[in-house]
Amino acid sequence: MIVSYFVPPAQSWKDDFAIWFEILAAFAFVLGAGNLLKMHLQKVSSRQAGWGFSVITIVAFLVTLVVGLGKVGVNPNAAFPEYAWSGNKMEPGSSWFWYIFEYVYLPLAATMFALLAFFIASAAFRAFRAKNIEAILLLGTAFIVLIGRTYAGIILTDWLPEPLRFDRLTEFIMDVFNSAGNRAIMIGISLGIVSLSLKILMGVDRSYLGSEE
Repeated sequence: MIVSYFVPPAQSWKDDFAIWFEILAAFAFVLGAGNLLKMHLQKVSSRQAGWGFSVITIVAFLVTLVVGLGKVGVNPNAAFPEYAWSGNKMEPGSSWFWYIFEYVYLPLAATMFALLAFFIASAAFRAFRAKNIEAILLLGTAFIVLIGRTYAGIILTDWLPEPLRFDRLTEFIMDVFNSAGNRAIMIGISLGIVSLSLKILMGVDRSYLGSEE
């Protein structure tokens, strides 16, 4: 897909590889689900530390899988009322899957991010100590972005020339420096995924099976 992006004669390869990627992704989901059940069932059977959480994981996985694949409670599509499964399982209030997503998954995700906020605040307090030039730059940039994202930043810097206002500086920082950093990080992540995928496909790394042997 990288070659098809830079080489015009190979642009048609992108669609073919995308189809194969979807096929491989489907098998990966099945293998991932099987590996998930295997690992947690082993923990339950051997009564390892935290095996109760494994029971909750297995039950939640199976219930969500059955409800999602079976489209339990889904209302038929108005265009095809004779087909019970023709409706959308993510239509608000239409299925059990939507209720699980709305009232179980989303609250758990919100709780997780709320807990992460405390860890981020603690790490930021330690990192934003102006001990050197890098820390001073980090502290100054964070201050500008945090204030620039609020209405207070607009009021406090309204008297300055427009390019120097905190809201404009925030847009510049996010569009230029933040975008460049994100792209570098994403390129690094992509290269890591490619290398790890090759190791798994060639059998070099077998740790995903729960064993180094």
